[in-house]
Amino acid sequence: MPHAAPDFYAHPTAVLDEGCQVGRGSRVWHFSHVCAGADIGEGCTLGQNVFVADGVRLGRGVKVQNNVSLYGGVVCEDDVFLGPSVVFTNVKNPRSAVPRQGPGHYQTTHLEQGATVGANATLVCGVRLGRYAFVGAGSVVTRDVPAYALVYGTPARPQGWMSAHGHRLRFDRHGRATCPESGEQYELSPDEKTVQPVAATAPKLPKSRN
Repeated sequence: MPHAAPDFYAHPTAVLDEGCQVGRGSRVWHFSHVCAGADIGEGCTLGQNVFVADGVRLGRGVKVQNNVSLYGGVVCEDDVFLGPSVVFTNVKNPRSAVPRQGPGHYQTTHLEQGATVGANATLVCGVRLGRYAFVGAGSVVTRDVPAYALVYGTPARPQGWMSAHGHRLRFDRHGRATCPESGEQYELSPDEKTVQPVAATAPKLPKSRN
């Protein structure tokens, strides 16, 4: 029988340690393990073989695909997407013979609202992904990623900009671009280092369906 819970679903093979928090409408699938100190928001999906350690925080609508381990220090805001086999770390200088465990040693890796990380990408601990940042599959992220930036490669480098709906933005000579799906407009800074949505056309994303 599946775990009896009035407001979320966990597959019978999933392990939910006493004390973990799982939000309403969330789904925890085969062979996943949620530790006691983890906090999972409403409407999240944890695919097969997902590990969520003590101290991990997931906002609303976060989707974690198969074979992802989230270690202490990982924070995902609302609507973050983690592709299959994404890799996180939480200690920059691990040694088997040198104990480096607990909050005093773990570095925070923070993914802001709507960020996407493609399959098999690795995030070295201590980085921050801005709102709606997009990391290509197989990349190795070693530094912070600005909001709406598209990065990929080893190491990951800036390659362009993405809309909140996940489309490549093509800027005109005035530094304006329009998302082909939503119609919202974006503005590129004069130094071409940041992108912001134009206030009158701010992104209106559909509500998550779970």
